[in-house]
Amino acid sequence: MQLDCHSVWLKCLAFIKDNIGEQSFETWFAPIKPTRLENHVLTIQVPSQFFYEYLEEHYVFLLRTAIDKELGKNWKLEYSVVVDNGNQSNQPYTVNMPNKSKRAGQKEYTSPFQLKAIDENFQESNLNSQYTFENYIEGDCNRLARSAGFAVAQKPGITSFNPLMVYGGVGLGKTHLVQAIGNEIKNNLELSNKFILYVSSEKFTNQFIEALKTNRLQEFQNFYLQVDVLILDDVQFLAGKEKTQEMFFHIFNHLHQSGKQIIMTSDCPPRDLMGLQERLLSRFKWGLTADLQQPDFETRIAIIERKMQADGINVPQNVIEYLAHTIDTNIRELEGVLISLIAQASLVRQDLDLNLAKRTLKHVVNNVDADVSIESIQNTVAEHFNLTVSDLKAKSRKKELVTARQIAMYFAKEFTEHSLKSIGYHFGGRDHSTVIHAVQSVNDIITENTDLKPDVLAIEKKLKFKE
Repeated sequence: MQLDCHSVWLKCLAFIKDNIGEQSFETWFAPIKPTRLENHVLTIQVPSQFFYEYLEEHYVFLLRTAIDKELGKNWKLEYSVVVDNGNQSNQPYTVNMPNKSKRAGQKEYTSPFQLKAIDENFQESNLNSQYTFENYIEGDCNRLARSAGFAVAQKPGITSFNPLMVYGGVGLGKTHLVQAIGNEIKNNLELSNKFILYVSSEKFTNQFIEALKTNRLQEFQNFYLQVDVLILDDVQFLAGKEKTQEMFFHIFNHLHQSGKQIIMTSDCPPRDLMGLQERLLSRFKWGLTADLQQPDFETRIAIIERKMQADGINVPQNVIEYLAHTIDTNIRELEGVLISLIAQASLVRQDLDLNLAKRTLKHVVNNVDADVSIESIQNTVAEHFNLTVSDLKAKSRKKELVTARQIAMYFAKEFTEHSLKSIGYHFGGRDHSTVIHAVQSVNDIITENTDLKPDVLAIEKKLKFKE
């Protein structure tokens, strides 16, 4: 089959277009014309010497990869550079120049910095497809960050949230959120041509060091300059790495000025980052900085319910509330406890109940039962007044039930670290103002020496000395 330079070049252009931005493609590749395909050499015509030099400096690997893909590694690239544009009667005057990267005797180099269309695996952009907005539970602890992230995902590089910096402690969902942004963009048909890349700061640094050792810095930089959405995780690990910071500074500037989206995570806000250049820190503050806090009780319950639903496991509500109360540090630890609990139930072939949860958590969390829980308070108060816990959670306004409910709320505020909103949730979904009123009412009972004071003191003694 006879190869034709025009059809071959069209295939090369299709590959190139998949790997760079539309504006760059129109500027640097649309004007190129194929002229010859013979003797294992593809000749392309470029408009000027500057054009030729720019392609060789910035896109030589992309061109080389496209030719290798369409023709094989034995083919070479040659430029026909227009020196004189000519006129109506004369053709443009051109000079031929070989591709610098394929000089005779020069060892061929295979880049470690793959382009997104080379293989299917790379098209994932290092994103975990499980990290989506659909399974990212929203709460007061993360509402700003999630809202900003979703806005960025709809219009990457266009909103004022560029860069977007998400910070927070370990296990609070930073990586999940920023990868959810990437997956949302990737799954949007209107944005499917965007080159999205998720990379940890450690991997970025290791790539840079390798490029430095092998004299491939230009290729390293060229690769990152093609990215439309760059997600850099744990930026604090760039601290003290001056050369890496300098490279990231130039990449950051180019992407930002080109309207590309930059997303970063950190364990603290930019003002507290140590060991980073001031010029970098100032750029981190250009967009939006949003924090992730420890999930509140309601969010922890929602996380557990979503996890159980995804795994197809039915868990009683009292077990869910017990887990949410017990594990209040971070989401990662909470999910780890859930996995342990599911595994234990499977091993012993037993339904998930409160006793199994308590036994399992004793091996995972220290001092699970060291503090008085809302559940134990409710049980103690209900037993003292000869009521049920359901009575305390009910909507009834009977005086004896209201009083008992207020005393239980009071001790929940005294003996636990639950927020007012969380306490109200445990008592039939009442709001925080009801809890405030309950605390004040019981304080009045105690200070005014009413008939109910002995009951309050008796319950307090039972809770303090509960075995």
